Amino acid sequence: MNILIQNGRVIDPASGFDHIADVAVADGHIVAIVKTDAKSGEKLPANFKAEQTIDAKGCIVAPGLVDLQVRLREPGHEHEGMLASELMAAVAGGVTSLVCPPDTDPVLDEPGLIEMLKFRAEKLHRARVFPLGALTRGLKGEVLTEMSDLTDAGCVGFSQAEVPLENTQVLQRALQYASTFGYTVWLRPQDMHLGKGVAATGSLATRLGLSSVPVAAETIALHTIFALMRSTKARVHLCRISSAEGVELVRAAKQEGLSVTADVSINSLHLSDHDIGYFDSRARVTPVLRQQRDRDALRAALADGTLDALVSDHTPIDNDGKALPFAEAESGATGLELLLSLSFKWANDSKVSVLRALDVLTAQPAKVLGKVQGQSNSLGQLHVGGVADIVVFDPAMEWQVSPDALHSQGKHTPFAFDMTGMVMPARVKATLVAGQIAYVGA
Repeated sequence: MNILIQNGRVIDPASGFDHIADVAVADGHIVAIVKTDAKSGEKLPANFKAEQTIDAKGCIVAPGLVDLQVRLREPGHEHEGMLASELMAAVAGGVTSLVCPPDTDPVLDEPGLIEMLKFRAEKLHRARVFPLGALTRGLKGEVLTEMSDLTDAGCVGFSQAEVPLENTQVLQRALQYASTFGYTVWLRPQDMHLGKGVAATGSLATRLGLSSVPVAAETIALHTIFALMRSTKARVHLCRISSAEGVELVRAAKQEGLSVTADVSINSLHLSDHDIGYFDSRARVTPVLRQQRDRDALRAALADGTLDALVSDHTPIDNDGKALPFAEAESGATGLELLLSLSFKWANDSKVSVLRALDVLTAQPAKVLGKVQGQSNSLGQLHVGGVADIVVFDPAMEWQVSPDALHSQGKHTPFAFDMTGMVMPARVKATLVAGQIAYVGA
């Protein structure tokens, strides 16, 4: 279908393009981006005839968002989320590409499981799914998986998800192998023994009587990872940095020249341990919410580029998993439909440009992925000839988080309260995936 997106503010962080323009889409690709300024003299291709027009006046037209941390809950946890519901939530939030970790049931450690997941996702014609393969078989931390076979099946990297590697020698071998073949290892830095608590070490955890996680759980793991990176020359992506001290270590590693990237979750970027309130299980997330100084450091690090990407850390949980005492409740929160709005809320609060607010959701996470099979260099970008993954949204429209209105099967989020929800900026009007309209907002 030929689609014309008219009169929107077209922003492509990868190239710095920011103009009022029309975007023409045909055969799944962008065939023209034409500035509407009369002085430009640019025109649409003579042979282009729009079959459908989207009026984007007052809206921003941007590359489809790339989310590096999304649990789809299928296979194995279908009672908490199905591919259909979670991919619908993705496009409703403007997310056209997402990375899912390997901690499904069964674990994504066999090529057949990867191929089945991708096949089922592609049949839905919604967001693109890029799986991470398990770093070790069954995530047990003992035997490395066949990374080459998993890559051929469609994996974009390898991870232990939330299961820390206790054996440092296994991690060293994994990094050596990954370095040899150019694979990226995705690690959430957390010491296995120090990271077993449910709240951040501090006065609040002490007062509530909750088992705690010290900052050292993150920094010790980071020191280990960086030491092994120096010897193996491996490429590592660090998932969901949560502390000010962690930020400083990442900054130093980048200045040293290590091949490292890092992201932060919407939860850590906006919340602190005080949001636990009176044992509110909606704020039971991983990594644990830390103090305000940590939150402020994460915000500054995302603004200055120390942290590369913002992720939803989408983890749908059913009512049974959350209706428990805080320490026993299942960890996680829904986030796909909040990602864009919370990026803009951070930008507004921190006086960050619109370009950077979109950069951490598009071009930068696409760089983390690198050249993905079938995507060439167009992932997270808007350019003529590129795949038409596009989000159209109104940055001025405010909306209130209502769990019942979320498309995700998981309705629990710390950004929704008992009677009302947090007021958010920016509302998605339309999402295109490969030139097809996957979502139209109200």
